[in-house]
Amino acid sequence: MIFDKKERYMIVGLGNPGKQYESTRHNAGFMAIDVLEKEFGAAPFGSKQTATMSKAKVGDAEVILVKPLTFMNLSGNAVNEVGSFYKIPQDHIIVICDDVSLDVGRMRIRDKGSDGGHNGLKDIIRVLGSNQLVRIKIGVGQKPHPDYDLADWVLSKFPKEDLETLEKTLNAVPGAVKLLLKGDVSGAQNRFNR
Repeated sequence: MIFDKKERYMIVGLGNPGKQYESTRHNAGFMAIDVLEKEFGAAPFGSKQTATMSKAKVGDAEVILVKPLTFMNLSGNAVNEVGSFYKIPQDHIIVICDDVSLDVGRMRIRDKGSDGGHNGLKDIIRVLGSNQLVRIKIGVGQKPHPDYDLADWVLSKFPKEDLETLEKTLNAVPGAVKLLLKGDVSGAQNRFNR
């Protein structure tokens, strides 16, 4: 990731639109965008068919915060549409998503790699033709037992005690984003991958 104050950056939080999906594990990315909007004083400025957007200044950078409206499995369409329209290079895109392999409240930052079985990431990588995307993964906990249906698990709501743990992690996301916008991926990893 190359920091350049003349360029825009896009931060995409993955989730599913609709009230029935609020506070579900799969919507950790949407929840992170809500925190970033508040922390950065972002103002809603538009909605396309595929996404809602808000804009903020973070230091010298202009940041577009995006929530895809395409549902998780088609997230790549929204990322591609917004990125193309605003001419945002791929190394200026940060994706925030849930991760079932991490305990609730854990955060892991990666600057490239596979989709890890995450359908939203998988579609973004497919559409953009690259896995060189910075991603912030938010732990939502593993299935309670191997036979538990993964779709049922990620679409289940967090219990109250997990929401309290998750809130602490979500409140740390702006600090991670600020480091990433400066191009300090290793600094962000050292600080937040714990």
